[in-house]
Amino acid sequence: MAYPEYWNPKTETLPREELQALQLHKLRRMCEWAYAKSPFHKRRFEAAGFHPDQLQRLDDIRRIPLMTREEWMEAQIDNPLFGDLLATDQTNAIRYHLTSGTSGRTPIRVLDSMKDWDWISEMWAYGFWAFGVRPTDTVYFAFGYGSFIGFWGAHYCCEKLGALVIPGGAQTTEARIKQIIEMGATTVCSTPTYALHMWQKAQELGIDIVKEGRVNKLILSGEPAGSIPAVKRQLEEAWGARVGDTAGMTEVGTIMIFECSHQPGGTHIIEDHFLEEVLHPQTGEPVGYGELGERVVTSFGRGFIPAIRYRSKDMVVRVPASTCTCGRTWDIYEGGIRGRWDDMKLIRGTNVYPRAVEAIIREYASIDEFQIYLWRKDNLQDEITIRLELKPGHEGEWEQLRQQLGKDLANAHEGLRFNLELMEYGTLPHFELKARRLIDARPVAQY
Repeated sequence: MAYPEYWNPKTETLPREELQALQLHKLRRMCEWAYAKSPFHKRRFEAAGFHPDQLQRLDDIRRIPLMTREEWMEAQIDNPLFGDLLATDQTNAIRYHLTSGTSGRTPIRVLDSMKDWDWISEMWAYGFWAFGVRPTDTVYFAFGYGSFIGFWGAHYCCEKLGALVIPGGAQTTEARIKQIIEMGATTVCSTPTYALHMWQKAQELGIDIVKEGRVNKLILSGEPAGSIPAVKRQLEEAWGARVGDTAGMTEVGTIMIFECSHQPGGTHIIEDHFLEEVLHPQTGEPVGYGELGERVVTSFGRGFIPAIRYRSKDMVVRVPASTCTCGRTWDIYEGGIRGRWDDMKLIRGTNVYPRAVEAIIREYASIDEFQIYLWRKDNLQDEITIRLELKPGHEGEWEQLRQQLGKDLANAHEGLRFNLELMEYGTLPHFELKARRLIDARPVAQY
């Protein structure tokens, strides 16, 4: 059976002028809703001297104050559990989720209505359909199904698409691999790290995923590594499948970008449902196509907790829709999410971004897992150590790898010296959800 290329052909190919008119209409409607229903947003709007009536053209969005995670968390602390962000009564909620969290940080807690949840799954449907998921597919979710929002929306999107859904749930990696083979899964969804881990575990079990399985699509989310070329190359070779990236946020409840089957080296923005700005992280001024900046997102879909001009702290480079040959008129983030501005660490005067470090490390196929360890020598000098595990059978390559990797890391970081430490296989943590490979053990935080 021949299927159409687009999930929603009208909006995915909408001429730019019409798309912007649609965005302005939705922006007005969302701001009016937030002003009338959410005490949090009304308070902020009035403090900034903004009223929704001032939105006459898209550029007027800059009248709206930027929203930060810190404000959101402060509101939750002042008025547990959800602060004063809710735009409707809590009894209207059908779902509760929260961010995966970082040690020491208050998680963001969210509620969704039935209407919100239908929209959440619809956004995933845009992305899954664009990458080639069809009713004939069997989709496996290597995901723990906890309170973290993760792949929940994708699960329901696949039901909407008519694909067979297999929830991986609380199983061991070995059990998941065997289920993927047994059920003939054609699509596997996981974080990039866990997809690499599943393949490595299959090797240890003597299972050839390519020969014994039917997987032809890997859909990744949760980490910037999904758009790192070396990671994608490793996964495509290991699984014998095409690899597509997506990215979402608990704050908006779903994905806002996806990689289509044409794989243009980046991810399309779902522009009929999100208004995305790219701003200079210090000045707040807009940056142009091809320039690195910070994603600022306005979501038109979730009404329960409006997200308007929310600072994501994600690093992105926006390029025109014409970069891709798929025919969508939605702009693209070249290289997907490139990391986070607040992940940057200053080591002896040099900026170090974990995503950039991973991009270099993943060029070495013999490396299985790694960890970035920051420490202070004699309370005087900052040091950076990369702890590395090699895949079984590659131990003899260590000395040559150590020398070349050290050079590659230094060349990419203004000559900064990286200490490299070989760890016994299996000693570093392996991750199912978002990988946390950075440990900052310095006595004073660096910014």
